[in-house]
Amino acid sequence: MKWQLGRRSGNIEDRRGMSVGRGAGGLGIGGIVIVSIIALLMGKNPLELLGLLSQQGGADTTQSQPATPGAPPANDEATQFVSTILGSTEDVWGKQLQNYTAPKLVLFSGQVASACGTASAAVGPFYCPGDQQVYLDTSFFDEMKSRLGGGGDFAQAYVIAHEVGHHIQNLTGVSNKVDALRAHGENMEGDNGLSVRMELQADCYAGVWANLAQQQHQWLEAGDVEEALNTATAIGDDRLQKEARGTVVPDSFTHGTSAQRVRWFRNGFDSGDVGHCDTFAAKQL
Repeated sequence: MKWQLGRRSGNIEDRRGMSVGRGAGGLGIGGIVIVSIIALLMGKNPLELLGLLSQQGGADTTQSQPATPGAPPANDEATQFVSTILGSTEDVWGKQLQNYTAPKLVLFSGQVASACGTASAAVGPFYCPGDQQVYLDTSFFDEMKSRLGGGGDFAQAYVIAHEVGHHIQNLTGVSNKVDALRAHGENMEGDNGLSVRMELQADCYAGVWANLAQQQHQWLEAGDVEEALNTATAIGDDRLQKEARGTVVPDSFTHGTSAQRVRWFRNGFDSGDVGHCDTFAAKQL
């Protein structure tokens, strides 16, 4: 992927190397990692459990501290890459949506404080609707390659675009509608649940972005799309559950199977049209 051809976004906040005080209900980083692992094994969103702990523990008083020795240099290659991909999402969605407000992307290492609570790198990249920011520890990309079997620059771009897809859902009111359905007892988990539909739509939006960005930059090279598809396969619920506990429990799915994630990314990429991303109306995911 010739990502150097793109425009860099200024909506990057680099918190790598900053220490974070105790948050999420008083949990230290070890406790947060444990909660995250338990949540993943249960098939739940770790941020939901961490958020609940934060609420039970009272107001979040977490504060980022000054950078510690050994922090990555400012504007290193990782920052340049992330800012370029984010800049491309801004260009694409700015043309697709009226009055588009771009999210800020926060780079962190180890642990970070957000409006959704304090989270560790174990959570993986996430979007917080409370502050409309994407959070990313770039070490996830190393984990994605070494342990999950995904990786490559376009695969990394897909991950960022997926989180921006959640921002699109927030801006367009999809997130509020899902929250209202959740409040009325609508099923969130399971292979046909609202959580899976949300995640697959974000995958589809990532595919739409990839299509339109390619039209603008012509920056994809041979094998790039396969990188994204391999990563989508690697982070499917069925694949992750099989690796984590040896069995697959569809009733606890939150993101969709490997095949579903590949299918919906391809729906977006092949069409370049958000109209092909209505996972909530789809009878067959």
